[in-house]
Parts: sequence; C-alpha cells; structure tokens
Amino acid sequence: MLRTHTCGELRISDVNKEVTLSGWVQRTRDKGGMIWIDLRDRYGITQLMLEEGKTASEIITQVRNLGREFVIQATGIVTERFAKNDKMATGDIEIKLTALTVLNSAKLPPFQIEDKTDGGDELRMKYRYLDLRRNSVRKNLELRHKVAQQTRLYMDAQNFIEVETPVLIKSTPEGARDFVVPSRMNPGEFYALPQSPQTFKQLLMVSGFDRYFQIVKCFRDEDLRADRQPEFTQIDCEMSFVTQEDVLQMFEGLIRHLFKTVKNLELPEVPRMTYADAMKKYGSDKPDIRFGMEFCPLTASADRPNGGNEPDLVRGKGFPVFDAAELVVGICAKGCAEYTRKQIDELTEWVKRPQIGAKGLVYARYNADGTVKSSVDKFYAEEDLKKWVEAFGAEPGDLMLILSGEANKVRKQLSELRLEMGNRMGLRNPDDYKVLWVLDFPLLEYGEEDQRWFAMHHPFTSPKPEDIPLLETDLGAVRANAYDMVINGTEVGGGSVRIFQRPLQMQMFEILGFTPEEAKAQFGFLMEAFEYGAPPHAGIAFGFDRLCSLFGGADSIRDFIAFPKNNSGRDVMIDSPSRIDQKQLDELKIVTKM
Repeated sequence: MLRTHTCGELRISDVNKEVTLSGWVQRTRDKGGMIWIDLRDRYGITQLMLEEGKTASEIITQVRNLGREFVIQATGIVTERFAKNDKMATGDIEIKLTALTVLNSAKLPPFQIEDKTDGGDELRMKYRYLDLRRNSVRKNLELRHKVAQQTRLYMDAQNFIEVETPVLIKSTPEGARDFVVPSRMNPGEFYALPQSPQTFKQLLMVSGFDRYFQIVKCFRDEDLRADRQPEFTQIDCEMSFVTQEDVLQMFEGLIRHLFKTVKNLELPEVPRMTYADAMKKYGSDKPDIRFGMEFCPLTASADRPNGGNEPDLVRGKGFPVFDAAELVVGICAKGCAEYTRKQIDELTEWVKRPQIGAKGLVYARYNADGTVKSSVDKFYAEEDLKKWVEAFGAEPGDLMLILSGEANKVRKQLSELRLEMGNRMGLRNPDDYKVLWVLDFPLLEYGEEDQRWFAMHHPFTSPKPEDIPLLETDLGAVRANAYDMVINGTEVGGGSVRIFQRPLQMQMFEILGFTPEEAKAQFGFLMEAFEYGAPPHAGIAFGFDRLCSLFGGADSIRDFIAFPKNNSGRDVMIDSPSRIDQKQLDELKIVTKM
C-alpha cells in the first residue's frame, strides 16, 4: 500500500503518529516561511505543513514545484493544528512533512475542481473523469451506491432473487424505438437492446421464480428531453400469486425502507389517488401534492364536485372566450392578491409561450377589504365574482387564476401554471417529500394519427377484472390494473398486474392491431409459455437514476450517473456515437448512404 491512512481519516487522537498519505494536490499556500498543502482523496482533505529551516530544503524545493492535481505520496508526523478548521473533518490536525514523492505530474485542469466550479456543463462532461473528483459529484455516486445496496438488502429480506436477463434481445414494435445491434453471424438480422426486461421477467414467473428483481440497464432510442438519457437504470421487479394490493404493500415497504436508511426519514402511509381524480384535481397523472391549489371548474362539467349539477358560473354573460370554451377552470393562489400588474402580465406571457399554449389568462383578486376585482369586470358584476370566490373557497388576499378552452388541453396548461405558481410561492421544497400512488389508469388510448388503439402502459397489462366485458363494447372506458408511484410530482415507478392467460393476451394483441401472424412472430414464445401453466403475476419498475436524484434533492439525473450523455445523446468525453470502419460495415453486410 502506498498509504497508511486516507485523507479523511486522521483525528486529534492520532497526534504524534507517523503516517503516509497519497492523493491529489488540491492547493498550496506559500507564505514564505511556511507552506501548506491541501491533499485530497476520495475520503476528504488533510493539510500538510512545511516550515523553512525545519523541513528539509529538498522537500521545500519539491513542494514549490507542485501544481494543482499532482499525485503525491507524503510521509510525516501528525500534529495538532494551531488554527483549527471546524469545517473539515480533519481540521484539528495537520501533517508535518518528512518525506515527499511525486507519483505523477498533472496538466492544469480546464476548470476548478471545487464544490463550486467554474466549469460549464459541456466542459465538465468532456472531462468527466476530472468532474468526478469534485466532492459534490462523488457524494451523488456514493448516495447511488447506498440506494442500490439498501435495495438489495430489502429485496433479499423479502425472498426476492436477483436474476440477470439478456441484453441482446428481439426488437418489438410497441413502445419507444429500440437501439438495434447488427448480427455478423446472421447477416441482415438484428438484435435489440432491451427497453425493459418485461417478457423475460414474466417468463421467470412461468419458471416458478416467484419473486424476481434486478437493478438493470435499459435503452430507449427516443427523442431526448432535458433530463432523459438513452441508457438508464431500473429497479425491475416481478411477483407471482399476488394481487395489486400485495404489490403496493411490498413496494411501499421498499420506498419506506430507502427513505429510512438513506435519508433517515420516516414516511407516513402513502396515500392513493385514481387517475381520474388526479386529472380532475391537478390536470396531471403525476401530481405534486406538496401543496394544494386544486383545480376549480367554473363551467357546469363532470369536474365539478356534484358531477356538473351546479350552475354554470361563467357562461351567458357576454364574454365570448368563456362562452365558447369547453372548460373554464382555475386555481387559487393564497395570499397573492397583491401581485402587481407587471407580475400578472408576466404570468400571462408565461402561459402563452408555445410550451404551454394558452391563449390568455383571466384573473380575479379577492382584496383584503372584501371587494373582488377581475380582468373581465366588463362582463361580470361583483355578485358574479363573489360566486367565483365561493367556488374557489378563496379568502381575502387570494388571487384566482383562470384558463379556458378545450378540456384536455386546458387541464395540461393549468397543471403547468399550478407548478409554476408553486415554484414562485416557495411551495416545492426539495427536502419535503410527498409520495403518492396513482391507480386505475386507462388501459388504452386512441391515436388519432394512426387511427388505432395503443396500450397506455404495455400490451401485457391486465384490465381491471370488472372491466373485461368492456373490451367488447367500450375500449375507452376500460381501466388498467396498473399503478404508478409519484414523489414530489415525478413518476419514479410504475407497474401492473399482468395478463397471464393466453386467450385474453391474444384478445389484447388483436385490439392493438396485431394480426395473428404478427403476434406469433413477436410474442409467440410468451404465448406458448402461457400454455404451460403461467401463474397470476404482477410487477413494477422504479427509475433508479431518478430515485437517486430525488434523494439527492436535485432536478437532474445526470450528476447521479458516472458517465452520462448530453442532451443530444452524445458522450462528449469519448466522442460517441461515431462512425465505424468500412471493414466492420462490410463484415456486417451494412451498406450506408453518405
């Protein structure tokens, strides 16, 4: 070993010991008669000290030639520091140097390797191996390690077995695009990288492995958004002889275990909400329930508390925007009635951005003196506005923000506005965790462009047993036996009870537009397996990267992945993807058009 201790290990109890440390030079401070070096490794920083006249001159010469990030080995005596640093774990001691070896020199780094660096995202990703030396990034990966470790401990205690499934599999047309891999031994044929181990974990249930899990890499060749990665990690799980309730209890237990062991937080019982209620109250299937601000419809609609039997509060008053709208709905921002006109105009422009797509914003202030003033006073008398106040449950000092238009679009627009107001009002504290189960999703959604039905989750999701007859009469009303876990408005996990009987699975393939031949070609192996005694089974998968970023209180998953891709799906450090040699293309029988 080139060291006796790490740079985060030594304490006041080690005074007078001779020690050897190895690491990177964080910085040097040369005050003429005294020189200090901060030596860093993965475990922390220890201060080294030299004194003119007491330290050998050749060591002082060596030290004065050191640059940042030089790799050195330092031997010396642990002494008590005169000026202690209570911000460092090793701040009570320093090492009086007696020997120094330069193990490797280093070029000046392109950015400061400090917690608060001067490197931008692209520069840090290009030199990711340097970025990983920073405390903040390293701690994120340590957190990731702990989440993985505690996941395995919990799953093992619940009799789950970790099984690796293949990475080179068969391409399927459903879902996102596959990454494909050409087969040299089978020209013109391709493997696909798995979007999930879905069919394999179902086959494991047929095999009798009644409790399976895997922390597994998955791949999707989809258009990248700001916080998506083409390769990502899942905690993938499946169970046999269980109901939906069994799955919810088991994996609520996992999340509670992770919060306790990783964050030292005791989670209360996780509430549940149907998809229909989530859309009605929040306009989102992954609502952030850290704050209220539930939707309040002002038109007579099924979204109203009594199913649309209340009187319409906005139509028929001569305001054409509301008269023509399918839905008029708003939120109540507590204590925001004093927003200036400039702030209101800014919010109006915010909802009119292309990303949101609203035509405009109507507001009404419930003033502290009890009066109500709105941006549409021309059309609504104060007694009309007082009815709005009652519907919103507003109090003096509150601001009502209202959108209108086609129902589904307006709900999505208002959902974005609600989250923006939550940000502006400081209601979305990353250290305040609210977990939620969302249940009873639609089984199918209709694609207008393709004029056919698509699976909301995947083709293997079972309908609610009571909704199976609707497969013959009303596909849009069929609910899935499916569930998502949402933390702070982010979906972190999703799963379903699976179809395990061949006739129902074949019916589902037919609904999704598969011919019998296509179904056999794509999933014949699974259908045949079902004929050999498939048990009832269900499962779930958690986004491991996303879960780690939530535990770390961060918005981005990138700093919780050792070597992530950028927003264009490129690894700028190794310059990938890249072209390959023509000889390789020839071996694969691939012809490219340049």
